[in-house]
Amino acid sequence: MQAIIFERFGNPTEVLTVEDVPAPEPQRDQVRVRMLSSPINPSDLMYVRGDYSVRPALPATPGFEGVGVVDAHGGSLLGRFMTGKRVAVLNRDRGNWSQYTIAPARQVVPLPSSLSADQSAMFFVNPATAWILVRNILRIPRDAWLLQTAAGSALGRMIVRLGQHCGFRTINVIRREDARDALTQLGADHVVVFDAERQPAEELQEAVQRATGDTGVQFALDPVGGPTASAVADCLTTAGQLVLYGTLSNQPVTVAPRTLMTPGASIRGFWLGQYLAQLGLPQKIVLIRALQKLVVAGVLSAEAGDHFPLNRIGEAVAAAETEQRRGKIILTIADR
Repeated sequence: MQAIIFERFGNPTEVLTVEDVPAPEPQRDQVRVRMLSSPINPSDLMYVRGDYSVRPALPATPGFEGVGVVDAHGGSLLGRFMTGKRVAVLNRDRGNWSQYTIAPARQVVPLPSSLSADQSAMFFVNPATAWILVRNILRIPRDAWLLQTAAGSALGRMIVRLGQHCGFRTINVIRREDARDALTQLGADHVVVFDAERQPAEELQEAVQRATGDTGVQFALDPVGGPTASAVADCLTTAGQLVLYGTLSNQPVTVAPRTLMTPGASIRGFWLGQYLAQLGLPQKIVLIRALQKLVVAGVLSAEAGDHFPLNRIGEAVAAAETEQRRGKIILTIADR
């Protein structure tokens, strides 16, 4: 079978290759999945660079999520039940950018036929992160303001739609003026063009005060880090909460103690993998059912961009890192 392999950490366009390797065989509690497609997420590329929260033993295959069909199992009851089903594959240990992959049976999720191939491929990472952050971590009430950075991303757009669905208002920070119209048409309540590398943090704070009538925000999300997250912290009001869920800038966050002390604000981190590991099976079932309904309804759906086969992986990752692209880049591994 063919698989995407990297034998050293580095620039994905330079270190990723297509190799012929033996098809894996599932152990007792595992299933084998014939992969259909897999999106290219920022976390996948950080994994290849060695900048992700966990580092694999090399050589390794990337791809944290995707969709496929279970074609073999290791003998467990759950594995037998999953065989033949189209499933979302959550795969931190082995990677999904290959024609076949192995995953624990408990980490594959049967998908409804109402989901398209692209939405099935993108079913979990972004939708689960958006929903958990908004409903389980911050618990944003109706009419409250949420400030989010990287708002033009696939996940940022989901949060805008969640604001409409759940009744909270969003202030959406983007770096480029040309991204404003798309967010406004999507239903963003307020859009701020701000680049922390070129503008002082006070400009963001002033824009947030204007948008909220000088009250500031109690809830904030940031996947960037560095000076962007530091500027967001300055916008928090009494008992404000900032959740960091990414490291796109790969820079530390610097916050003066009184930025948090005076309003009694707080900053915390979130990592989807760690959060899911702490959930019991009943909680996972409730989460999956909620996500399925919202993806089908279009609230947590994502726009798919260009599609590439495995043997064009260099072009695919280059396209995924282009800021002007529209939609998530998809690796098409098999037709059905």
